[in-house]
Amino acid sequence: MLDLKEVFSGKKRLVGLDIGSSSLKLAELISNSKGHYLNRFCEVPLPKGVIIDGVLADAPALALKIKEIFKLSKCGRKGIVTSLAGSSVIVKKVTLEQMNEAELRDLIRDEAGKYLPFDNMDDVNYDFQILGENNYNPNQMDIIIVAAKKEIVNSYLEAATAAGQNIQIMDVAPFVLETLYETNYEFDNEEIAVIINIGASTTGINVVKGGTSVFTRDFALAGNSITEGLQEKYKITFEEAESIKVEGLPGGSEGDDRDLKSSILELAQPICMEIERSIDYFRSTFGGEDIKQVLLAGGSAGIQNLTKHLSEMLNVKTEIMDPFLKINYNKRNIDVKNLANIKPVAATAIGLGLRKIGDK
Repeated sequence: MLDLKEVFSGKKRLVGLDIGSSSLKLAELISNSKGHYLNRFCEVPLPKGVIIDGVLADAPALALKIKEIFKLSKCGRKGIVTSLAGSSVIVKKVTLEQMNEAELRDLIRDEAGKYLPFDNMDDVNYDFQILGENNYNPNQMDIIIVAAKKEIVNSYLEAATAAGQNIQIMDVAPFVLETLYETNYEFDNEEIAVIINIGASTTGINVVKGGTSVFTRDFALAGNSITEGLQEKYKITFEEAESIKVEGLPGGSEGDDRDLKSSILELAQPICMEIERSIDYFRSTFGGEDIKQVLLAGGSAGIQNLTKHLSEMLNVKTEIMDPFLKINYNKRNIDVKNLANIKPVAATAIGLGLRKIGDK
């Protein structure tokens, strides 16, 4: 996996903290010889405007919320794994001549302007992963480069420190669910899956082949656009619209409920169309390779009939990503009755919680 920041402090027990634009999600996993299990999961809402398209706009507010979620979850760990998303991080796939990792790191640093939109790499945290030999030229290799400005990374580090916590790994959002996919799903080297995370402000797409990313794309159209549409339709506040999107109309009739669900799916259509365009682009660019399945995660992934609708649009089996295929959970701490609702919301935090210092 790709890290923008990693500290080798000797701590091995880390907790996943998904810092989204609308909420924080904490996942504490315990790993042993029998596998992994989710010991704790907690979610707290984040005021609008604290995180804007992946950029931290209000560090004190985030620090307070980090304190709150650790207190509510009763999680005693101090090491955090989190990730960057949206415009705060650049992800780029490039093809270069074959070379070793040390030569590659020097090349990226010395010739950054060719690959990344930064003039001075001293102001940037970056990392890369070699995907392997290029399909068309054995003398070349495909790599993924990720980068973010140090000031953005440091803003999250400082907010966590102010909350009494320590970010030990800063991952990159498109690859977090890849970790969860590798842990939970069976696949062969040629198998292609599309993992889609529909968050509040950003939808992230990661196409993996044999468990390794081959195509990523983010776009700024996600759950908030649905909420804003409901806000306009029902002439209510954003917070009220968010509530009925998740919980339905309070005291609404059966007809009202049907109308709401229909409206939500209709408002989700622009997101679906952008997903379809992205997958069509992948298919045209990569020779029309067959996609086995599409897996959805994120707060808006659970919209009723969304998986069915996307299956029909894409002509590919589409389902909610299941973190619990091979990962067990503590039935004393996890609400079993609410497990279906937890799955899409908790997926990224669980993916983060699977990380260990020294992973690559």
